[in-house]
Amino acid sequence: QVQLVESGGGLVQAGGSLRLSCAASGRTFSGYLMGWFRQAPGNEREFVAAIRWSEGITYYGNSVESRFTISRDNAKNMVYLQMNSLKPEETAVYYCAADRHPSGGFILMPRGYDYWGQGTQVTVSS
Repeated sequence: QVQLVESGGGLVQAGGSLRLSCAASGRTFSGYLMGWFRQAPGNEREFVAAIRWSEGITYYGNSVESRFTISRDNAKNMVYLQMNSLKPEETAVYYCAADRHPSGGFILMPRGYDYWGQGTQVTVSS
């Protein structure tokens, strides 16, 4: 059973920064794709960023505009999302996700991921 637990969310002013953490528990994550998604009330779940666990190759959604950085610490089984220059429109619940058998065509799609964390709330005030 793979478990993902997010932390680091909170209230931040527009233009501020937050770093989200995802603690991943499991046998091994070799070959996994680890991702971050976000969902605001009334909106669809949106792809934010992803990283290949073994190779460290990263992918980003168009909306982050080079302001976010995803990283991982293999020794600690941790995934991070550094978010800078946050905007009020980015207020949402942020989710950590894991895909056991990644395929390039499903990186952006929530249904392509096998495991999900409970989410952490990020609120960006004007």
